This record gives sequence, C-alpha cells and structure tokens, in this order.
Amino acid sequence: MTPPTDQSRRAFLKRSAALGLAGSAGPFVMNLAAIGEAAAATSADYKALVCVFLYGGNDYANTLPPYDQASYNLYQAARANLAHARDGLAPTLLDPVSALAGGRQYALAPTLSPLMPLWSAGRMAVVLNVGTLIQPTTKAQYTAGSVRLPPKLFSHNDQQSFWQASNAEGATSGWGGRIGDLLQSGNGSATLTCINASGNAVFMSGRSAIQYSVGSNGPIALLNNGTTLFGSATAAQTLRNLMTAPSAQLLANEHATVSKRALDTYAQVNSALGGAPAANFSLFPTGSLADQLKIVARLISVSQELGARRQVFFVSIGGWDLHDNLVAQHPGLLATVANALKAFYDTTVSLGIADRVTTFTASDFGRTLTSNDDGSDHGWGSMHFVLGGAVQGRRFYGTPPAIGSNTPDDVGQGRLLPGISVDQYAATLATWFGVTPSQMATVLPNIGNYNPSSWNLGFLG
Repeated sequence: MTPPTDQSRRAFLKRSAALGLAGSAGPFVMNLAAIGEAAAATSADYKALVCVFLYGGNDYANTLPPYDQASYNLYQAARANLAHARDGLAPTLLDPVSALAGGRQYALAPTLSPLMPLWSAGRMAVVLNVGTLIQPTTKAQYTAGSVRLPPKLFSHNDQQSFWQASNAEGATSGWGGRIGDLLQSGNGSATLTCINASGNAVFMSGRSAIQYSVGSNGPIALLNNGTTLFGSATAAQTLRNLMTAPSAQLLANEHATVSKRALDTYAQVNSALGGAPAANFSLFPTGSLADQLKIVARLISVSQELGARRQVFFVSIGGWDLHDNLVAQHPGLLATVANALKAFYDTTVSLGIADRVTTFTASDFGRTLTSNDDGSDHGWGSMHFVLGGAVQGRRFYGTPPAIGSNTPDDVGQGRLLPGISVDQYAATLATWFGVTPSQMATVLPNIGNYNPSSWNLGFLG
C-alpha cells in the first residue's frame, strides 16, 4: 500500500474530524496548522462572539409583533388565532432612540420581558428581516428567477447550513470557524478559539480551526475524570502512554499527536475552570440553554489564564418548528431564551467584560405570517437580537417589512424576502471582532456581491 502524501493525510484527518470519525472527543480538540492567509490578533484586548442558534425556524411575527395600530391590525388579520393581544404588548413596547418611518412600532413578545432592561439601557438592538441570500434580491427578481438563490429555500437542513456556512448542506466550514482561522494564532492555544457548548455545528469549523466541544460542566474527559481509569491512576497513565506514543506510521503518529493535544487541553481547561468561583455564576436559571451559556461565561472568565484573546462560542436550543401548538409552546421557548440571555449578560457585567462579549441570535429561517390554523410554516427572513456592552442599542437596523400577503416584501403567505443578508449581519460582527475588509471574503464568500458600504450595519461600536 502506498503511503498517503502529507497533504492527503491531513485532508483525510480533517474530514474525519469534521464527520466525527475520530471518536467522541477527538474531533473537537484537534487543531491543524494555520492556513497561509490567517492573520494574528496583535492587540492585547479580549473579545468573544456568542452565537445562539434557534433550531427549527423561529416565528418572527410572534417574537417581535407590530404595535402601532395600523400594523397591528394587519398582523392580527393575518393570524387571528395566533396573534398576541395588543393590550398585553404595552409593557414590552420597544421605544427606539430614533422613530421608525411611517410611525411603525414594535413590541417584544410578553415572555421576552426580561430583555427589556437591556433594550432600555441601549445594550440590545433588533436587526430587521435578516435571511439567507447570495446577492441583493428584489421580489421581481425572485419571481422571474433572474438571480441566484440559496439552495432549497424553506428546507431546515439546507437553510441551517447556509446560515452557518454560506453554503449548502455538506459544507465543511462555517463563518464562525473561518473567523477563527484568521485570529486563532493570537491565542495561546489555537484549540480554544472556537468552542461549542452544544455538540457539533458546521458554523464552528474553520478551514484550519477545529471546534472544541465542552459539556455544561466543563471539558469532556477522555479518561473518566481525566486522571483515573476505573479508579486507577496507573491504568490511566498506561492508556495515556499508549495513546500518545510516537509512531513511524504517519496516520498513527498524527493520531498520537491529536490524542496528546486532547489530553493536555483537558488538563489546561479543567485547571483554569477550577479557579472560577461558583458564586460568580449564580444568576443562571436551570435548563439546557442556561447551562450552555453558563459554561461559556465560566470559560470567558478564565480567558486570561487560557491565553485567549479572541473566542467564538456556539450554543443552541431546539423546538422552534411549530407547525402546531404555536400559542401553547412558543411563549415558553421565548421565556427560556430571554431568561438565559439576561443572566448571561448580567454575568458579563458582574465580571467586568460586558463590552467585550457580543451575543447574537440566529435560526434556520423565519416563518409564515399567515396562520396554518394552529401554527405557522417555514419562511425566510426573520428578526434577530444582538446583545452586549458594545452594542449600539435601543435601535432597529434595517427597514421594517410591509405586513401582509402580496406585498413587495412577501414571497407567499407572509414569508419575508430578506432585506438584510446573513453575510451583512455576519460582516458587522466580524468587523467588530477584528476581521479586516480585505479578509472579509475569506470569511463570507458572497459578501463581494454587496456594496462594501453595506458590510457594516452599525449595530456595534
């Protein structure tokens, strides 16, 4: 058998890691050499991006319902059996710094009320009608089929992939990971640049940066508790020696290198987290999303000990595909998100790092404005929130879409034709994080289809 070349060997290992073929923890702790175009973060400051992905497609209309009377009437007519009562929205009316055109007003859903203090303090912004696009697209162009469109619109898997990777399902890198590619060399450990607290997501995989997976209690141990195997320290050390022993075989030697890095990273992270007092993270409620954000907060709190200057995090919550039972289930999901985000932001304030941590929401797509009787169906554009001390908040970014069917912003049943592309949303976040205009196409391959003046939407200072 002819030995693989170094290039094909590394390609095989990288793809194996992305597909989860190297074991339950191995894919998340492997780190390959930085690609040639990677740029170091030279500043001594720290910044973190935290993506909160709502799997299933969040219903935009009941998340950010219209409040001015004319708009509310259109909203209520389109989904009479789903719409929030207008008098229940008054306590969460969003009063922006600058008035919206046409007297338009929005309110948060009632169960999102924990986020109101962040909005009022200018630490939360709303980005209107964001969605997957390849290039600027009008309804006339969409109808005529005269522009390129993301593949398989309204499909969960495909639109999750396009949101996270700017490419169809099967993509091997996402824009969070590609941001990591550019900035990981500024970290003491490149392995700790892209950290996933919810398993695995293409968003976090770079061309060289590999996502590191953590559980809600910390890093995932390869050897029981990290130091013993079946209660024996000797057994653990013996297995470690076997796993990390150099080999004359290229693949076996690479596996040993990866295994050593995994074990060393576990020890480093576990030790650092041991110095983060539990009292600093007492604000979090119970639940999976809160637990994910809590471990993110704990990791950020020890970023100096870990030698990290730039980190990208990913957390998620499912259950948003509400074709049925929207009225019964959607408010509870929103409450879970609001309480977890509020606790996370307040914790960053207490740690003195709120201005260095930006949290943003994402989802497969929005949903139809038109009711299907008990829920809403797959849509396209949606509304999203950005939170953090650097956010230019109490503002709306983008143009409020027209409400109803057969409007210039509707492609059927109140599905919003996005007015802001994911690329523009992502480019604004990436710019704040330290990605330069000349590097932007490396992160977002479709951004060149947009005028550079629109790459920064302005919601981050």
